[in-house]
Amino acid sequence: MTEKSLLLEVKNLKKHYPVYTGIFRRVVGHVKAVDGISLSLCEGEVLGLVGESGCGKTSAGRTILHLIEPTAGEVLLWRKKQTGRGETRQRIDVTSASPQLLKSLRRDMQIIYQDPYSSLNARMTVGSIIGEPLLVHGISNASEREDRVRGLLVAVGMNPEHMMRYPHEFSGGQRQRVAIARALSLRPRLIIADEPVSALDVSVQAQVLLLLKELQDQFNLTYLFITHDLAVVKNISHRVAVMYLGRIVELAATADLFNQPLHPYTEALISAVPIPDPNYRVRRILLSGDVPNPANPPIGCHFHPRCRYANEICLTETPDYREFGAGHFVNCHLADQLNLGPLNDLKPND
Repeated sequence: MTEKSLLLEVKNLKKHYPVYTGIFRRVVGHVKAVDGISLSLCEGEVLGLVGESGCGKTSAGRTILHLIEPTAGEVLLWRKKQTGRGETRQRIDVTSASPQLLKSLRRDMQIIYQDPYSSLNARMTVGSIIGEPLLVHGISNASEREDRVRGLLVAVGMNPEHMMRYPHEFSGGQRQRVAIARALSLRPRLIIADEPVSALDVSVQAQVLLLLKELQDQFNLTYLFITHDLAVVKNISHRVAVMYLGRIVELAATADLFNQPLHPYTEALISAVPIPDPNYRVRRILLSGDVPNPANPPIGCHFHPRCRYANEICLTETPDYREFGAGHFVNCHLADQLNLGPLNDLKPND
């Protein structure tokens, strides 16, 4: 990954929520929703961020966009800047940006929320919802904004005449298309898609995923795609980061991750992906116990209470985040000792 192709760098990002008690609201601990994650995205890339519910995926996405204040770490965004000598690249720390600079950065970074029902203002028309970012940033006059809104509706597969309708007049899939059009209105370079299809029917999910892929090619977008569904990221992502209890435990190219997982948690997640072929069976790996309390995570490896391979070092020492092969990172003491291969290639007659 060359510096010129980088769009986003996240370094040791943390988000800890204080836990209060008593009438004086004394802080007695912290919920470590995001506990020191590092990742990067290239222009035009799709990076899938997966994990169980409650692992910190949404908090990570919103902290990267500075929708919530980070506890520590850096979020660096590369922007193009025009100078007297031509175009140069500029690296900006989003976490320390002033309010004025942060507002301008919103043109480069947008989010698609999970729920297409609550993310749209029920009292605003579709045209007003999509055009509001343009109005806030002072882009175009009224007629130009209307033309752009019409073009965005066409781009997401809707009728421009729907501009005067309200969100309650549409289905869930159509509402999510409106939300996508709103995210595209400022022509961003990075979009964080926070489980954009999990609230939709399966047939509609496929349509929206295909739409996101088409829009990426059309608008040269970069996606951080947050989901709990590995079957989705397998089809759309260039790389996948697996998150557990606020930390990234494995990150690799999609094919490498599915063909040769190095972390036991990744192995268990992949075993849960359904295979739509009756001629194949899957060796399911059932994790014991529940996800630990993020306010009081286990000592040593956070995953060891549920890991069937854990030994003494896992119970006492925190594993390092290491690279195994080109671009394959894992956070496990036993990564070089385990042989975790494909789990879904066994036929009933084997």
